[in-house]
Amino acid sequence: MSTADDRAPGTLVRARDRDWVVLPGTTEELVLAQPLDGDREFVAAFFPYEVSEPGFGRPKALPGEAGDFASASLLRTALRIASTAGAGPFRSLNAVAVEPRQYQLVPLMMALRMDPVRLLIGDDVGIGKTVESALIAKELMEQGSARNMTVLCSPSLAEQWQRELRVKFGMEPELVLPSTAARLQKAIDDPDRSIFDHYPVTVVSTDFIKQDERRDAFRRHCPDILIVDEAHTCVGTGGNEQQKRYELLSALADRTERDRHLILVTATPHSGDPQAFAKLTGLLDPSLRTLDTTRSADRDKLARHFVQRRRHDIKRYVGQETPFPEDRDTQDALYRLDTDYARFVADILAYTRQQVRGPSGGHHQRMSWWTALTLLRCVLSSPAAAAATLRTRSLIAATRTPAEADKLGRAAAFELTDDETAEGMDVVPGSLPDEAAPPEEPRRTRTSEAEKLKEFTDRADALTGPDTDAKLRILVDRVKRQLVDGYDPIVFCHYIPTAEYVAQHLKEELGRSASVEAVTGTLHPDARQARVDELTARRGRHVLVATDCLSEGVNLQEHFGAVIHYDLSWNPTRHLQRAGRVDRFGQPRRRVREITVYDTDTGIDGLVLKVLIQKHKDIADQTGVAVLVPDQGRGVLEALASALLLRGKQPEGQLTIDFDDDPDFGRAREALHKEWESAAERESKVLTKFAHSGLRPEEVEAELDALRQALGDPGDIATFTREALAQLGAQPIGDARDRGFKAPVDPLPNGLKHALGFYEDADQTTAPGGAPKAKAKGRAKSTARDLVFREDLPVARGEHVLSRTDPAVRALARYLLDAAVDTTLPREERPARRLGVIRTAAVDRRTVLLLARYRFRLRLPGRTSADESRVLVADDAQVLAWRTEGDGSRTWLSDEETAALLTATPDLNTLPALRDQQATRAAAELYDDEVKDHLTARGRLLAERLRDAHQRVREAAGQRGRERGAAAVRRIDVEPSGDPDLLGVYVYLNPPAAQQPAPGGDR
Repeated sequence: MSTADDRAPGTLVRARDRDWVVLPGTTEELVLAQPLDGDREFVAAFFPYEVSEPGFGRPKALPGEAGDFASASLLRTALRIASTAGAGPFRSLNAVAVEPRQYQLVPLMMALRMDPVRLLIGDDVGIGKTVESALIAKELMEQGSARNMTVLCSPSLAEQWQRELRVKFGMEPELVLPSTAARLQKAIDDPDRSIFDHYPVTVVSTDFIKQDERRDAFRRHCPDILIVDEAHTCVGTGGNEQQKRYELLSALADRTERDRHLILVTATPHSGDPQAFAKLTGLLDPSLRTLDTTRSADRDKLARHFVQRRRHDIKRYVGQETPFPEDRDTQDALYRLDTDYARFVADILAYTRQQVRGPSGGHHQRMSWWTALTLLRCVLSSPAAAAATLRTRSLIAATRTPAEADKLGRAAAFELTDDETAEGMDVVPGSLPDEAAPPEEPRRTRTSEAEKLKEFTDRADALTGPDTDAKLRILVDRVKRQLVDGYDPIVFCHYIPTAEYVAQHLKEELGRSASVEAVTGTLHPDARQARVDELTARRGRHVLVATDCLSEGVNLQEHFGAVIHYDLSWNPTRHLQRAGRVDRFGQPRRRVREITVYDTDTGIDGLVLKVLIQKHKDIADQTGVAVLVPDQGRGVLEALASALLLRGKQPEGQLTIDFDDDPDFGRAREALHKEWESAAERESKVLTKFAHSGLRPEEVEAELDALRQALGDPGDIATFTREALAQLGAQPIGDARDRGFKAPVDPLPNGLKHALGFYEDADQTTAPGGAPKAKAKGRAKSTARDLVFREDLPVARGEHVLSRTDPAVRALARYLLDAAVDTTLPREERPARRLGVIRTAAVDRRTVLLLARYRFRLRLPGRTSADESRVLVADDAQVLAWRTEGDGSRTWLSDEETAALLTATPDLNTLPALRDQQATRAAAELYDDEVKDHLTARGRLLAERLRDAHQRVREAAGQRGRERGAAAVRRIDVEPSGDPDLLGVYVYLNPPAAQQPAPGGDR
């Protein structure tokens, strides 16, 4: 090929025995292209001398080549599935490996009505906020409205974000963490170029980037799209760290500096503090900060930027059911301490009171206070945690000021932190006094205290095991009950030693009946997921023991159906997050279970359960809105601690404490509940406005109908997959479980087996040079290999969902497309045919249907007038049809008539001779000038429709008077790229007339 026009984006070329589509970025020296079958993972670069005229041509009527109705339907559906470069305004949906639920498209439609996007997604836990926000970012980048993006999140969630973006959205995010930032910067050739300019997609630790030495640089180079996860932790009055996050976001949200897209994500946008919510919405638009959400007009304004749904809002949305668990079965597992353990706890309590009530004041007393509380929590957690903290030097005792002691103490004792992260919270806080004790403290006293702690340590060691630990015994009993009932449980513990202790004894008690593993903060986040994957890959039942390092960011609903709180968290949000690991979209069980273990002796956990955790649940159930506990419950927790340590008066050896008799605690509880209920009532009055996102249901219905037309009906995908496998010799076998089916792999052609990742031996999985080509599913001795498909999510590891974005479904579609044009393959390996003849009563005269693939060059605007327009290549599958009239002329059918033709069913078989005759005639008709002119005109019409669709999306911003929006509309252009590919030609004959000579002679 010699001219630049022959290598314009969207044109076809042939190289290395394959047809390719030329991509933007092609130069005189290098041709960039992707395979014609739409596989975007194999973009290649060719030298001009390697490129020749495309081998793909029009169908040829070879003897026996014509197929039947089924072959025509297979090819049409395969073309729709294989396409990854859709031409419509929702380009991202063709390029992602996840099929969003209908309700998850609402934030996307809201976003595309904004320029720039400023959106707060406050959906409930387990609804899919990650998918919703990432889908918006993908769409903005596909359309050229953004070049790069950053996700700000806690370090513990960074790997989860990276994995989601890579696997589901085809992005290659880099992690910007304390351990990676220097390496990333060093890999950039230009020392003056920022990480955020060089890498298109980054996932960044919020606490790492907010530091003074990095904040200003990030502010200068922050990408076009900014997603902020757990955005509620960046507002409020949590302290200095929270203030730093807010200052960073305020600077990044400032539109006088740069109009970047901002997406805030949180399951708890309402903290119970109106000022905090105002600060959060004010990041989107400063005018939102002063809104009064009790006024209808103000709610309307906020609704343009805020979407918040609970499960009942979207369980059935625009005709689609989303499989959430129907109910959560909550149970209490109460136990009484064994005699020796109760005496141990009573002695520890007496010792801690003595320490707190001592004569020392100021900083030393604050250290004693917090150390005493954390020691009590460890002792009530497990003897292993008690022994570990008694052997560990106190972190709190190493502080130098009362304020520092209070900060560390609240985090350790009350689980209250500025950032709400669970990272590092599972480490025992330690109880040994600091070596640098106050000089005025006698050495004899310090020696006596160390001896006392050593004695407690020995007693804790002697209490391990189910014989002396009633808490462990009841856990073993409840775990066994869950396994018998078919529930694999997750056991949540507070401390690392407790989790390891529990896992060890569960392994001993359960033996071979279940596999048990522990996941704690000692593992790197990636290793945690690997440990879970290793556990669930084993045959049989599973028990996962974990600390709160797994209470967020890891989805466990596929394999587990019950959560057991072995240790109560004193932070209600943490309990919500724990349960959310299994009680979320994709949970296959209709009911999940939540079991809380606590003692009846001390009354401490029971009181926390009643005052904080149960109150949190009651408010959510009564008002329909989950409001964070005001001030994290700090006041009531400190009152509880004071009642426990300063004013407790029970006799020696008695554990039960009557907190109701303590006036300070009673007042603190009453004040907390009053403030909490008031906040919930206030927020519940305005919640329903944001459940429907400010969009009229009929408007959403129309948009979703258009998307369904472009993507195809899920029922079509299931029919296609079954039929294609059956035609290839792998007859599907119905499976009533989860409404799916399975099909044997071995009868499939080798090319398709390899595309699906199945190989006969290890040698086939290795490319030249020894590099592995794919993760192989090799043949095991005497083991049949099956493909397993399910109608809907979730699916187990190694299974597939009947969705157009599933890798197995897409591989099947691409194989059928490639095989249809390769006439050298055996007939049985080519079920989809480019020619077909059908006898059906749906037509009264001869009708010809064409399956065509049009390609377009889209020129879309950049973010600013100074940015160059972005040229994209897109394709669109079209069906066109004409009817042969009595005089031999053609009448082209309308879109509605053609669509009706697609649903026609064959009524009689067609004789092979007649089939070949009609196929030869139809193939010749493709060269008529009238047909070619109609196809060209159709391409121009489609280009105009596409231009109008893209303009409508952007004019939503222009309608509010944005000059830039109007200018952007003027810069959109769509034009056909060459002649359409004619993939299939199918003749419909009326049965009675099929055996008579066709009117019009050869025509």
